[in-house]
Amino acid sequence: MPENRRADAAEYASHVNAAAALLDAGVPVAEAARALAGQLGCSQRQARRYLARAAESGRVEVPDDGTVFTVRLPRRLAAAVRAHARASGRTISSVVAQAVEEFLGGVHGDRPSR
Repeated sequence: MPENRRADAAEYASHVNAAAALLDAGVPVAEAARALAGQLGCSQRQARRYLARAAESGRVEVPDDGTVFTVRLPRRLAAAVRAHARASGRTISSVVAQAVEEFLGGVHGDRPSR
């Protein structure tokens, strides 16, 4: 990975999960950092950050690819969604995605297939 590019959310999650796999296998941190840096093409310092995150929280969920989906909402509803997202420290997209998944789960009795 080029030095000046940040990993996107899915790539970051897969890197943390690769680090978790090494830790789960009992590989010492210094050796895991070298192996991970070689595998991912990143610095050992960055590899240690992935290992620290994996040690702290274990494996993480790899997010689905997103797509733009434009809808028209009444202003009061859009304002309520924005306010809820801001108050909960989340993005508008994550709030709406959760609401739609819950709605579809309630209608169909299970989560939508992905």
